[in-house]
Amino acid sequence: MVRTREEVSTADQRAEADDADRLVKDTGAPVPKPRRGLPLPITFYRSAVGKKWVMAVTGVIGMGFVFAHMIGNLHSFEGASQINHYGEWLRELLDPPFPRSFVLWVMRIGLITAVALHIHAAYSLTIMNRRARPVRYQSHRDYVAANFASRTMRWTGVIVLLFLVYHLLDLSFGTSNPGFVRGEVQRNLVASFEQWPVAIAYIVANVALGVHLYHGSWSLFQTVGWNNPRLNPLRRQFAVVFAVVVTVGFISVPIGVLAGVIE
Repeated sequence: MVRTREEVSTADQRAEADDADRLVKDTGAPVPKPRRGLPLPITFYRSAVGKKWVMAVTGVIGMGFVFAHMIGNLHSFEGASQINHYGEWLRELLDPPFPRSFVLWVMRIGLITAVALHIHAAYSLTIMNRRARPVRYQSHRDYVAANFASRTMRWTGVIVLLFLVYHLLDLSFGTSNPGFVRGEVQRNLVASFEQWPVAIAYIVANVALGVHLYHGSWSLFQTVGWNNPRLNPLRRQFAVVFAVVVTVGFISVPIGVLAGVIE
């Protein structure tokens, strides 16, 4: 009778187990215990599906942050007292019971962690894809089918990351802002954006952020497998509206400073 491949595999496993039992009886040597697996979250993250989920979740965190930050920046059009009060409110969140600026730093650390995980997951997925297909697609049609936002995600991500570092040095720590005064948000904004090169750099970086947000918010649901052809038009509309609103909201501040509307 011809045995199937599964039956042969099972028989081999049984033979190995019998050999291990005989080894213990003959020599008294202990059979090595099976190694413990990694914790479930790490095992999940090491898979491609896990990395995609991490990118989606951290992407949602980033989207929520940039939207809230953009809304906060618009207080600068209401005058120095309003935007400065908003900055002070952020530092006094849940004070008491927590110390002053504690919640603000928790949010900053959480955001930095989310950004780091997002970058690492994106890089790891790129490496996994290259190993799975070392030879790139040669069809010109495949390249044209991908839109501009998807093709430039890597570069817009790098631009946004560099912009984030400069933004912290400019308006959070003040090391790159010659007119920086701690607690004077409006003064710091004007001192930074009244310089044409800085204002233009902010505008370019926020346009890159908008392109990145467009493709990220569009592909978010598809990344985690929530893809429905009937809802795709709504997803695209949401991606366009969200990216445009955030971009216009951010670049309106340096434009307002240059135009003399924000003083």
